[in-house]
Amino acid sequence: MSKTISITAIASISPLGNNSQTTWEHYLHKQHRFQEKTFGDQKAYAAVLDADSALEIELLRQSDTKYKALDNSVLFAIAASRKAIAQAKWTEDSVFGINIGSSRGATALFEKQHEDFLATGKAQTLTSPTTTLGNISSWVAHDLQSQGPEISHSITCSTALHALLNGVAWLKAGMSNRFLVGGSEAPLTAFTIAQMQALKIYAKEHQEYPCRAFDLEKTQSTMILGEGAAVCCLEIGKKENALAFIEGIGFATEILEHNISISAEADCFQKSMRMALENTDISEVDVIVMHAPGTKKGDLTEYKAIQKVFGTRLPLLTTNKWKIGHTFGASGMLNIEFAIMMLQHQKFIGIPFVDAVETNHPIKKIMINAVGFGGNAVSVLLSL
Repeated sequence: MSKTISITAIASISPLGNNSQTTWEHYLHKQHRFQEKTFGDQKAYAAVLDADSALEIELLRQSDTKYKALDNSVLFAIAASRKAIAQAKWTEDSVFGINIGSSRGATALFEKQHEDFLATGKAQTLTSPTTTLGNISSWVAHDLQSQGPEISHSITCSTALHALLNGVAWLKAGMSNRFLVGGSEAPLTAFTIAQMQALKIYAKEHQEYPCRAFDLEKTQSTMILGEGAAVCCLEIGKKENALAFIEGIGFATEILEHNISISAEADCFQKSMRMALENTDISEVDVIVMHAPGTKKGDLTEYKAIQKVFGTRLPLLTTNKWKIGHTFGASGMLNIEFAIMMLQHQKFIGIPFVDAVETNHPIKKIMINAVGFGGNAVSVLLSL
């Protein structure tokens, strides 16, 4: 059996838009997508869906009486999955598995249902089935009328890339020929933002670029949350319609010192990157899309891990979180989309407040990193 894995489609809905053309156009511009919004009793920066995408989600919600009770995290996943399936030309007769995860799941709906319970002492009828984490993949499967396995999981901020790992494992094991994988997150609630502020990692300052992702000279953390979903279609074999090929995958978990710890040189990233590079010379990697959430420690430790693995000749380094914030469980697949677009357009998109890089060097291989609370790192190497 072929061990080549093709990505034959990728689709997203995010603050950058809901189609590849609009998303790429936003990547070409140096403006961020943050807005100052009111959450509870305070204001904070957040990256929300653009108006066209928000309308698409509302129309989806109103299109089926069953969908009116669903959380945005589920609707985001349905919207992105419809586009990916159409792009890959999978039909109702196509047998494929689904693995779409989320770090937090039905955040807003869970908080609303709990608030109602505290006020009335009673839970609404559909509270449980609409707030379980597994209802993301199950509702996507319902919407697409798929016939394969349905899997949901939460592995914090590396959730989407763990979904990709799982899809690859199913394909290479011969248990499926196609898998739809990704992540979805709708975390823009007062309670969620308050949790990040309690960790002292949320952006405070009003500046031109409020999220200073991969600014190694920043004196405080500047993470900002965003919302969205991204999924891709995986197929076994070297397909003619492939957007990219999965060259290598790696994963690792650190031994925790405390709940959000990561070692000074991100041992988990060193291990995951080396595993992904097992059959590739490090000189062949042209770009790394970093996890780089905008936290002071997180950005620096990942950079040190990259230095440990690649030595003095570093690939070009970038991230998209300065533009769309941290979308938790969806962020890894949005990074995959970002990487595929750079491969397709043969253009490196850097960070406007980091040393500018102009290059005409062909981009053939890109590594994508993700890690979450618990030190669970994933690295994926893509090639044309």
